[in-house]
Amino acid sequence: MTLISGNEFIWGSRTYSMGIINVTPDSFSNDGILNDIQKIQNTAKLFESLGADIIDVGGESTRPPNIYGNFTPVDENEEIKRVIPAIEAIKDVVSIPISIDTYKPTVAEKSLSAGATIVNNVWATKNDAQMNALLSEQKPVTILMHNQKSPKYNNLLDEVFYSLNHMVENTLKLGIDTDKIIIDPGIGFGKTTNDNLNILRNLERFKEIGNPILIGTSRKSTIGNVLNLPINDRLEGTAASLAISISKGADIIRVHDVKEMNRVAKMSDAIIRGWDNE
Repeated sequence: MTLISGNEFIWGSRTYSMGIINVTPDSFSNDGILNDIQKIQNTAKLFESLGADIIDVGGESTRPPNIYGNFTPVDENEEIKRVIPAIEAIKDVVSIPISIDTYKPTVAEKSLSAGATIVNNVWATKNDAQMNALLSEQKPVTILMHNQKSPKYNNLLDEVFYSLNHMVENTLKLGIDTDKIIIDPGIGFGKTTNDNLNILRNLERFKEIGNPILIGTSRKSTIGNVLNLPINDRLEGTAASLAISISKGADIIRVHDVKEMNRVAKMSDAIIRGWDNE
C-alpha cells in the first residue's frame, strides 16, 4: 500500500486512473487548456467526480518529433508559468494527488512546492544528476518512463526491460521506497507501431521488475495507425488497448477520456479480479 496525498493506493487490488490536464497550446490530442484557471479547476473537479485517482498536469507537449514533426521545446521559465498556477488552482478544489509531467528538475521542484506529490518523468532514462538530487531530497512518488530518440533495438523487450530495471535500481539508491516507484514502458516514445503492440502484448513480463506499471495509450498514433483514424476518433482503440493492458498487469492507466476509460477499467477489473456485488 502506498499513501499519496492522504489517498491509499493498494497495488494489485484494482486499476487506478490518471486524468490528463495539459496546460499547453499545442497538445497532440488538441485538449490543451492554457491560462484558463476556471476551466482547469472545472476539469479537475469533473475528473475527480468521474473517478480519476490522480490528476497529471503537463506544461510542455512531449509528443515524439519522429511522429508529429518538429516543435519548439518550452523553456523552463515558460513551463513554470504554465504549470504552477494550474497546480495551485487544482490543489484548492480536489483531494486526489497531483502529478507533474516534466523532465526538468526546476519545474519538478517548484511543482512539488506548489502541491504536486508525484513526478512523472518522461526522460527518466537520462539519469539527470539535478533531478536525482531533487528526488533524493524530497522523495516524491516517481514515475520512470522508458524513452529514446529513435526506434532502434536489437531486442526490444529485453532492452526496455533492462532499462526500466536499471532506472528502478538507481532510484532505490536515492532512498525512495520501491512502492513509490512506478514504471512506464513508454508507449509511443522511441518505438514503432509494431514495437508498441509488442510491448502491450508482452506487458506481463514487466511485472517481474516488481513495481506498479503505468500505461499511457490514450489517443496515441499506434491506435491511429492500426485503425486509420484521426486523434479525435480513437476512443474504442484506446479502450481495447487499455483492457488488454489491465489483463496483463497494468496498475494505472493515463487517460484523456476519464469517464469512458474508468468504465473500461471497472469492467476489466470485474472480469480479471472478480466482482463483489454485495
